[in-house]
Amino acid sequence: MSSDTLILILAQDRGLGLDALTRRRTKAAVPFGGKYRIIDFTLANCLHSGLRQVLVLTQYKSHSLQKHLRDGWSIFNPELGEFITPVPPQMREGQDWYSGPFDAIRQNRYLIERNRASQVLILQGDAIYRMDYAELARAHRETGAAITVAVRAVPAPGTGRQARVVLDADERICELLPPEPGSADSAEGERLETMGVYLFDKSRLLDALDRYERGVSPDTDPALDVIAPRLAAHQVRAYRFGQTRGRVTPDRYWCDLASVDAYYQANMALLRAEPPLDLYQPDWTIHTYQGQYPPARTVPGPQTGNEGVFVNSMLAAGTVISGGGVNHSILFPQVRVEDGAIVEASILFHGVRVGAGAHLRNCIVEKDVRIAPGDRIGFDARRDRERFDVSPDGIVVVTGENGASRGLASR
Repeated sequence: MSSDTLILILAQDRGLGLDALTRRRTKAAVPFGGKYRIIDFTLANCLHSGLRQVLVLTQYKSHSLQKHLRDGWSIFNPELGEFITPVPPQMREGQDWYSGPFDAIRQNRYLIERNRASQVLILQGDAIYRMDYAELARAHRETGAAITVAVRAVPAPGTGRQARVVLDADERICELLPPEPGSADSAEGERLETMGVYLFDKSRLLDALDRYERGVSPDTDPALDVIAPRLAAHQVRAYRFGQTRGRVTPDRYWCDLASVDAYYQANMALLRAEPPLDLYQPDWTIHTYQGQYPPARTVPGPQTGNEGVFVNSMLAAGTVISGGGVNHSILFPQVRVEDGAIVEASILFHGVRVGAGAHLRNCIVEKDVRIAPGDRIGFDARRDRERFDVSPDGIVVVTGENGASRGLASR
């Protein structure tokens, strides 16, 4: 299976919706869930599906992503034909950068041609979900499809962000339509949308590359720009996400983190008693890079003697709560909460330090930011907007460029 499938992960652009968090990194490298990066979920799907020939197409501010791939994902054996390799623009035909997702694939045609795989799986690297791609490949073979598109059912009128899918009675795709949030496609009160997972027969993909005209052909969405024009000429099948076949629990969870508010809610949902995404499924663990930090701990504050406490929160390794309090929050590695500081309903990235007596509520705090002692963020909307980025739902994003000090970033 692994040798027959080449995987291309699209991680070449900034991504949409997380502007405040993608000023220094591509969206695929944005932290998620207390210790992961967004791309870890796609890579873990590849790992557990037994597909181990992976090219990650990178471009926009890719250092953080490439370092993460090196430190956390150098786990395959190239002598066995296994690899996870970042591929920035090689400029083999000129001095042009990738102009879109399909141009990124086109510029690396030589890597596709020289690989022995007979099929190519194209994935977006900036969504959170778990999926057994081996089952997708099996369905592709069984139906004799030239192209298979993973689709998911969503309540009408849908998300308004992904291409809409219309099927015939045999599960063939007969239409791919632009996103449109205001309409429903079925009487059952649901519609089908794409999810950034496309399996091509290699010959069909090469044919599409031959027909692509750079600068003339649209190139923003592979489903609409590449697959939709070929529906009549090729058999294009749908693969329904969340089937009972396969080894991953069919929780049907998928999130493209299309805004700061969506990102915040997806993280906070992990703190529910029964979260929609189970990170603790033992046979489908999410691999990532983990530094060799000491265990997280709580200690009494040096001034007040108050015990450090946390309630219904995630604390990563190296975190110390020193006389402070943390409630319903997610703390990445090496966070420090000082004496009397309170963190509520917030996400603190790697290395954040919350000064004594500070109080944070409904915040996302960027890596290595220092919150001044006694500062209050998330309580005065007008003042917060003067100092920070604030989402439509009132989530305050503290980046170190907008009113808080920032330490030296290492990743």
